[in-house]
Amino acid sequence: MMVRFEWRTSLCAPDFPAAAYEALRRRVTDHTPFNTLAWLGASEQALTAGERLHILLGWQGDELALCVPLVASVERFGRLPFRVLHHLGYPLTDRLALLTCLDADSMRKALVIIRRHLPHAMLQLNELSEPIGEESTLTAWMAHSSTGERRISCRVPVHLISDTDRQEVSGDPRYKLRRARKRILAYGAHVRRVIPDAATIGPLLQALGEVEAQSWKGIQGVGIFTSNRSRQWIDLAFTALARQGLLRVVLLELDGRCISYRLGLLEQGRLYDYNLAFLPKYADLGSGRVLLEEWIRWGLDDNWHWIDASRVSLKNSSHQLQERMTGQLEHWRWSFYSWRPSGLALGLTMRLWHQFKPWLKKWQAWRASVAPASPSTPASVDKASATTEKNREGKHASPSHSQR
Repeated sequence: MMVRFEWRTSLCAPDFPAAAYEALRRRVTDHTPFNTLAWLGASEQALTAGERLHILLGWQGDELALCVPLVASVERFGRLPFRVLHHLGYPLTDRLALLTCLDADSMRKALVIIRRHLPHAMLQLNELSEPIGEESTLTAWMAHSSTGERRISCRVPVHLISDTDRQEVSGDPRYKLRRARKRILAYGAHVRRVIPDAATIGPLLQALGEVEAQSWKGIQGVGIFTSNRSRQWIDLAFTALARQGLLRVVLLELDGRCISYRLGLLEQGRLYDYNLAFLPKYADLGSGRVLLEEWIRWGLDDNWHWIDASRVSLKNSSHQLQERMTGQLEHWRWSFYSWRPSGLALGLTMRLWHQFKPWLKKWQAWRASVAPASPSTPASVDKASATTEKNREGKHASPSHSQR
């Protein structure tokens, strides 16, 4: 069927085809809460002055078959400015499905239309999940780019909830969980489940933000509530998601005050463990592991199917779900460099960098091996202590996605 393409500039406009969008989203089986208009609409409202939203829609008759919301901005590589495109929601979005039901030939036409309408050096789509065993529709874009790159962003541990979870976990996790529960009981703290709605989400986000501000994430400035922009984004997004009943929170409270939490998004029976934080004063409780266990128990009670680590670092991840995982899901980053001079230059630089990087790592390792050992300093001890604290709660932040 012939595809008709059109451009829009806002997902929040009254004439945006929201019903058609939702129908398309539900046809794409691996869609996530980050594909909802609730999340993307908040992302749009959090755009800065230097960012512009352009939405490509593809229609087959009266049915929406493609929606790609792209944010155009200027990024600097080696101090030189380049025009780049990202999917709306970057970088706070943890997992996306590309909303398309088009065939390869129609997708190739979509790329041509994007390049004509939005001249750019690089188009990058981050954190895309793909159906297992199926060729991605983006493969057609690789052959029509000056340079195309598909790299794994992370391997996310997932846990399939089953009746075996009604029994106590075995091995070392059982010992750690028992010890954490004893400590929590000694403090007099207790765990509480919360399903926020429009009336309760505001005070709840305020309480969670206060906990994060005192945690290592707040101190290092990498939390989801840290900057004004991300705070606005999160407040708008989670308020809208709460109205749809897609948020879940497990709290550890002491004397009516939250001292630790895990925040998740629930859809299609899958809980995305999005964010956690704890007060440093109670770091020795090991609350993260107890709250993760509460996710699983809640899933048993409400018939969820999966608990996912929403996103983890590609290397050196210590998410506690890895102790319980029954599988993994891969997130991919696709980068397409145009045939414009800027795209050719940036793509060539990227290829050269990937050839040079292994040699640089070998040289750095050699330097480290021959360098004399230096005595421990108070600063290094403090740094080690901070690392221990992060490991205890078990969710490292990566440089590009340090918010979670």
